Amino acid sequence: MEIEGRAERRGGAPDASTRQRVARALLERRAATAAELADGLQLTPAGVRRHLDQLVDQGLAEVAEVPVRPGSTRGRGRPARAFGLTQRGRDAFEQAYDDLAVSALRFLAQTGGEQAVHEFARRRVGELESRYAPALAGLPAEERPQALARALTGDGYAASVRSAPHGAQVCQHHCPVAHVAEEFPQLCEAETEVFARLLGRHVQRLATIARGDGVCTTNVPEPTQPPQQRLQPESGRSQPGARPAATSHSGSASASTSQTPRFPRTTQTRTSERTSV
Repeated sequence: MEIEGRAERRGGAPDASTRQRVARALLERRAATAAELADGLQLTPAGVRRHLDQLVDQGLAEVAEVPVRPGSTRGRGRPARAFGLTQRGRDAFEQAYDDLAVSALRFLAQTGGEQAVHEFARRRVGELESRYAPALAGLPAEERPQALARALTGDGYAASVRSAPHGAQVCQHHCPVAHVAEEFPQLCEAETEVFARLLGRHVQRLATIARGDGVCTTNVPEPTQPPQQRLQPESGRSQPGARPAATSHSGSASASTSQTPRFPRTTQTRTSERTSV
């Protein structure tokens, strides 16, 4: 998608990429008036308004009226027109970044091999792991999926959690690198590894936007107790009052128990024999 055009700088010098600059300024500011953009870009307000109107006509930008700010020179009660990019406009920038990222990863795969791509993917999501870990640390296992979803949403993944048989599912409704991951699934694999470490259990990726699914879905099974913790009560009931050594040395303990009472019986037999004589 093309976002370009011409406008006049203050002083009359033409700039063929002004519309691109205006759109990028909207991407960074989220919303701004024509006067604010003109001041920040050192352009004439009339030229900025012309490009904003063209972006609106193309469906790349939208207009919202905002209340007059204190100290404004505009007429009393007259709303200001603030502009912001639409989702289509933001996607235009993401597509440009995706093309650059794909080219870079192709070069990395050709020069460093598949292992280099894997290492890049792990290092990229490692930054997410370092930021998300404090938010999940100390939480009960059943609360961690929700905490992970909140952290992902803060980074633009629009994540949520839904119940599933024997666990939960973390759903990402948006993926900033979906176009790149179509060719390099290592990005998804590295992300799944990070989820497993953050949640403290094995997880399974069921669907990804990069593969054509509508949502990236990660299955998170219910937390389970270690087997030895479940067996301890049964072991205690089977041998009430038993000494700890009896469990690990049952053979020697049973032998000692069977030999101990024989000596008194043998002594009593010999005593009776001497009395009868």
